[in-house]
Amino acid sequence: MTELDEAGFGAALRDFEHTAFRLELQDWYREPCEDEIVASFLAGEPIPGPGVPELAAWFGQVARQAADGKRIERVRVQQDPPTGYQRFERWLDQWNIPAGETMRYLTVPKAWQIGLLPDAGDADWWLLDSSRLLLMRFDEAGHRISNVLTEDPEVVVRACKWRDLAVHHATGAKLSDVAA
Repeated sequence: MTELDEAGFGAALRDFEHTAFRLELQDWYREPCEDEIVASFLAGEPIPGPGVPELAAWFGQVARQAADGKRIERVRVQQDPPTGYQRFERWLDQWNIPAGETMRYLTVPKAWQIGLLPDAGDADWWLLDSSRLLLMRFDEAGHRISNVLTEDPEVVVRACKWRDLAVHHATGAKLSDVAA
């Protein structure tokens, strides 16, 4: 296991060869670049995602990777009804999807019903090329506090099984689903 700083984290998400899959399990994420856009969204005055430099950079990166034939997917395990932040995430789909990400959703009860939870734990992760797992740990407020990369075959195979289970049972997001 290797602890990654922000530069290493970013490099891992840029340098995968074929596939990147993220499992999201948090009710709320506190990323400093999102403070203003989330507050505006919750106040009913949304700022377009491309207006935030960090989000614009992500959409551009995904678009380039998708154009190169790479696949970027997520399954977001969300409350029912979604939290304010989770509604914000769904709203961002109007930029994530055209950029090239495949977005899917599971409710927390469904994740428990199919056995994804509690087995998949409480950390989010990116599964890169089905061979490396980038674990992201968060504090109780939703701040990302660590990024750990592992290539342990046992850990990676388990994540591959969770990915397949989550994708099989999740509902795909469509642009027609996005509403402010």
